[in-house]
Amino acid sequence: MTSTAEPRPGLLPRLRSAVSDRESLRLWRVVANDGIIATAGILEGFAGAGAGDHALLIAATAATIAGMLVAGGSEWMEAADEREAELTTAEEEAAQLARDPEAEWAELVAHYEARGLTSELARAVADQLMAHDPLAAQLDVEHGIRELTSTRDTVRTGVGSAIAYGLGAAIPLLITLLVPYNVEKWAIAAAVAISLTLTSIIGARTGRMNLGPTLLRTLTVGAATMLVSYAVGQLVF
Repeated sequence: MTSTAEPRPGLLPRLRSAVSDRESLRLWRVVANDGIIATAGILEGFAGAGAGDHALLIAATAATIAGMLVAGGSEWMEAADEREAELTTAEEEAAQLARDPEAEWAELVAHYEARGLTSELARAVADQLMAHDPLAAQLDVEHGIRELTSTRDTVRTGVGSAIAYGLGAAIPLLITLLVPYNVEKWAIAAAVAISLTLTSIIGARTGRMNLGPTLLRTLTVGAATMLVSYAVGQLVF
């Protein structure tokens, strides 16, 4: 028995799907918050140490670029590791199907009986799944894998995370570029508070979370990061 893979959708439909996917939006919101908080924390630390406008701009730019590379690279590596694990699992299941298809069929029957189907219906479902795509059925039932992650998916995850981080980091970076030096630290703090509030609202609506606790956690982490960074900058200076 062999698995008959269905054609995968094109890049644009998959991007549309990712944008509307709650898990992807949750990930990108968290990464964007990391970009906002980390870059703002670095700038507040430099400001606490008395760094000038030029030094702040260099720090913000370097933090943004490095953060994008780290965020995108780490998410890509995690997705690639998951893909390799899925492929290994698929190879093992394919070998088991080739060696003893009846035992794999019996596992499907037992699974659906445990889910509440009658023995007759469970057997009928198992028959149809094994006839259509036995490997996909086994991966879904035994491992919760409904679709194998593709190489393109891993790249999309990494690139999406890098972009999300960059968008978040761009907020304190733009403040450094556009706001007079003598009010930068306060403008950064205000911009961070506003942007974290907006991402919390988006996260609460897309992730079905309570806005109050989500906003409180996010603002607490952001404020604590900036305060500690500023204090460290003053102590070091």
